[in-house]
Amino acid sequence: MQKTLQKYFGYSDFRYLQKEIISDVLKGHDTFALMPTGGGKSLCYQLPALIKDGVTVVVSPLISLMKDQVDGLKANGISAEYINSTLTYKQINEIKDKLVKKELKILYLAPERLLMSDIISHLKKTSIALFAIDEAHCISEWGHDFRPEYRKLSILKKHFKDVPIIALTATASPRVQKDIVTQLKLRDCKIYKGSFNRVNLSYYVNEKRDTYKQIRRFLIRYRNQSGIIYCQSRNAVEKIAKMLQSDGFRALPYHAGLSDNVRELNQNLFIQDDVDIIVATVAFGMGIDKPNVRFIIHYDLPKNLESYYQETGRGGRDGLPCDCILFFS
Repeated sequence: MQKTLQKYFGYSDFRYLQKEIISDVLKGHDTFALMPTGGGKSLCYQLPALIKDGVTVVVSPLISLMKDQVDGLKANGISAEYINSTLTYKQINEIKDKLVKKELKILYLAPERLLMSDIISHLKKTSIALFAIDEAHCISEWGHDFRPEYRKLSILKKHFKDVPIIALTATASPRVQKDIVTQLKLRDCKIYKGSFNRVNLSYYVNEKRDTYKQIRRFLIRYRNQSGIIYCQSRNAVEKIAKMLQSDGFRALPYHAGLSDNVRELNQNLFIQDDVDIIVATVAFGMGIDKPNVRFIIHYDLPKNLESYYQETGRGGRDGLPCDCILFFS
């Protein structure tokens, strides 16, 4: 394990719980891992994928996350692909051929894609090492981001009863944890729960007065540094983004009312440090992996504590300090 870790990922040692989780996955156990944002969940299935025979199938809810992960794996010399709606029919067939010829180590799929009979048929023609269910809290109706297509993943054990499953999430209450294990039909499941104390994150609560002025005053201290401002409504997102732009801040909006192309462009500009601030609804959250986010501001109260943890968890992934400011009225 240590040699593979160093060779492909450049790390000299494992983070907390990674080694234990990976060991159980390699032994063929069904596993549930509740780990903090930035805690290194991906390695818990990527490293076993390189050691075990066969392909590891990763279920991921976001196209952008799939692309980022696959690009990173390919850069490390790992045979990885994704199948989603951005690919042509020809490209998808080429990846299916690679799958059947056992030329892939890791394949990323959205849950609805995995459930297609054609994909199930191709998977049955190859050797599967592991199913990894990322953002597994989406399975539970009790979770903060329930997605019906995730619920249908319960059929995996019907079609591939001997293939181990690892379910991973950063946010799940005890009720959601139990629901994930039950819905996926995980057998003799090994359960791991990491610490959620992110010591580099500082939390502040402020009463709303003139909120924009309060935000602007704060941002002057963080000029030219990366941060996210969360708002509950699209109107608030557009309003705050325009006000920041007028005051000379490099800021862009992000919400579900924007086209896919604009959202992708704004996200990429932010991740590449071409803009400093993204003003966003909760549409900007899952799968955002930018290490140098120095502040997270909540213009409005989040819908629940799990959402707040998930959203503030975008900050300080490089281990350096990040300020999390919450406004309330």
